[in-house]
Amino acid sequence: MDLQIFIQQLINGASLGSMYALIAIGYTMVYGVLRLINFAHGDIMMVGAFLTYFAHQLWGMPFELAVVIGILGAMLVGILTDKIAYKPLRDAPKISLLITAIGISFFLENLFTVLFGSTPKAFKAPEYLTKIFQINDIYLPISVIIIPVVTVLILVAVLWILFKTKQGIAIRALAFDINTVKLMGINADKIIMIVFAIGSALAAIGGVFYAVSYPSIDPLMGIIVGLKAFAAAVLGGIGSVTGAVIGGFILGFTEILVVALFPELGGYKDAFAFFFLILVLLFKPTGIMGQDLERGRF
Repeated sequence: MDLQIFIQQLINGASLGSMYALIAIGYTMVYGVLRLINFAHGDIMMVGAFLTYFAHQLWGMPFELAVVIGILGAMLVGILTDKIAYKPLRDAPKISLLITAIGISFFLENLFTVLFGSTPKAFKAPEYLTKIFQINDIYLPISVIIIPVVTVLILVAVLWILFKTKQGIAIRALAFDINTVKLMGINADKIIMIVFAIGSALAAIGGVFYAVSYPSIDPLMGIIVGLKAFAAAVLGGIGSVTGAVIGGFILGFTEILVVALFPELGGYKDAFAFFFLILVLLFKPTGIMGQDLERGRF
């Protein structure tokens, strides 16, 4: 592999890793607050991508407005999931919440399959996202440049919310002790709603980016992507927003470069995410940026 191809694959890996990172942030925030692995999170990504598809290609809305519709719809689904399915079980054993999350995942997948069919649908991105730049022998769609930049900006925005706003301080306080927060007069349910809204919005953005890069959507698209994003969150350190982004980039780079360097392993590229997950759980369960969750959050 020559240097130019290597650089091109690095950029592709950064783009793929960015999508994993956006979804992983939602996993890590919900876990940091509720100690819940929200396995329906990947399917909320699917909801955001589908709503964007309908708004843009079927209802004729401008792409930018369609993305807003997709984000708002995903936020609504995330909030309703918490209110209807998770909130009544907050005092129940954690296994009950986990099983409920898996049930919500199956429900969303089958609902969209029944309503819209299982056939993949072509996702048409606007021209400015599909243009290809050529630098010597490197061919780069503009989307693979935009996606990592947007991801880094979103990371900065999330960290600013968590550490510089009253709502962010409340989120971090809630992650330490929900009962004490309630005694201090903070509406814990409202703060949890904000966490689900932020996580769902990021998942929707990740879903749109994924649909732009791999222009096809289907009701099951969130399964493998969601699991990889979960692996990224664990790899980076579940409970750490920065760690989730780092884990996403690591998985993205690895998945692209392994296939580029060893084409014969292309059929096993999905396995590397879970291979990393197993290694992390064996040798460093807290992940790269992980910390004692009784001492710090996010």
